[in-house]
Amino acid sequence: CRRDDFGSNPGNLRMLSYVPHGLPKGRPLVIALHGCTQTAAVYDYGSGWSGLADRHGFAVLFPEQQRTNNPNNCFNWFLASDTRRDQGEALSIRQMIECLIQDYSIDRSRIFVVGLSAGGAMTAAMLAAYPDVFAGGAIIAGLPHGAATNVQEAFEAMAGRTSRSAEQWGDLVRAASPHRGSWPRLSVWHGSADAIVNPQNMESILQQWTKVHRLSLLPRLEHEIHGHKRRVWRSDDAVDVIEAISIAGMPHGVPLA
Repeated sequence: CRRDDFGSNPGNLRMLSYVPHGLPKGRPLVIALHGCTQTAAVYDYGSGWSGLADRHGFAVLFPEQQRTNNPNNCFNWFLASDTRRDQGEALSIRQMIECLIQDYSIDRSRIFVVGLSAGGAMTAAMLAAYPDVFAGGAIIAGLPHGAATNVQEAFEAMAGRTSRSAEQWGDLVRAASPHRGSWPRLSVWHGSADAIVNPQNMESILQQWTKVHRLSLLPRLEHEIHGHKRRVWRSDDAVDVIEAISIAGMPHGVPLA
């Protein structure tokens, strides 16, 4: 599995990865998707995923956008040709995942995806297109799947001006793949003072995924952690399937302990 030969790569992305030395078979994989203007290395440096991989024993995949695809180095989360199952950037990322699974005997039941901003919106797209691949995902300062179909709509969505019913949001995910089994768990993080991606997008993501999981929009649990608001939605068998954390006063970025 080489980073320049992992598949047909229709999205023309670069593949970078971090695998701790001597990682045993059957360990988890995290796919970490950077934000606009970032490289995979910058995102790793700022978020610490490779250090977490060493500490907890898992592999990390860092798909990287190229400026020939997007001048701001954003994943093209707003283009159907790059977010549909088995097309464009989404398929490139799926091919990278399969490459690492085969080379390092990754546990297929423990594959997770996380992303910031445009990477968060691409995380939403990957969870929608390949719900059968992921056990869970985390959308950080991102947007719901299907929020935009072109650049103008993307800016409107980032400003929080995209309005759909919860049922419409949910339909966008359900229509993205033939999957009808259990759905990935989801963690959503957003700063309350985010001026780049309006926090209203967190609420749209929650509308989307509570519908997908067939849950009430009202959380089962709501509490504060050091002044930050956390909400939890549980399934009928008492499993926490969605959580949302609003970081008080935080602008656009990744929350770090």
